[in-house]
Amino acid sequence: MNRPIRIALTKGRLEKDTVGLFEKLGFDCTAIHEKGRKLILPVPDANLEVVLAKANDVITYVEHGVCDMGVVGKDTIMEMKGKFFELVDLGFGRCKFALATKKGYDFYSGYGVKTIATKYPNVARSFFEKKGMDTEIIKIEGSVELAPLLELADGIVDIVETGTTLKENGLEVIEDVAPISARLIVNTVSLKLRRTEIDRLITLIEENL
Repeated sequence: MNRPIRIALTKGRLEKDTVGLFEKLGFDCTAIHEKGRKLILPVPDANLEVVLAKANDVITYVEHGVCDMGVVGKDTIMEMKGKFFELVDLGFGRCKFALATKKGYDFYSGYGVKTIATKYPNVARSFFEKKGMDTEIIKIEGSVELAPLLELADGIVDIVETGTTLKENGLEVIEDVAPISARLIVNTVSLKLRRTEIDRLITLIEENL
């Protein structure tokens, strides 16, 4: 195969952090800095091609093999699942999934079915299934903090970094669900066909984390 190893990066903060890591490895990332509206960019000295995509699409591209590797948050991996190898915890983009409610609300009391609002229904469902709890999950696209305030939900499962937004809206974290950080994922076939190149890159990355 002559084409460069193709790696999909989640646009935004993870893209910036990954480019920072590439530069630490000595790669020339000029094309990415000067991308304009381009979405496929060369890193010629590393025989890499960077594809900029939304988080969910990074997983789709890697799973279908149009990208050999991807950098995506553990949150997206947990929600979407999929067939690929998750090989390295890159350590940046750290935050967590947490369960939050209105301040002072006793979430675990009573026997009724609790209602949970979230952008991540699969993450929420599996968290409460492990507890053996019956819940009704409502998918929200925008600000999930609104749901308990409007009494649509007893609690929310969401990504929390500092907790400031929650506090400002009279909510509090009552339990951590799972830690999140950026992960390097690899297509299952690419790992077989291009093992040497991929292993070399992964070793370089791990040595510089």
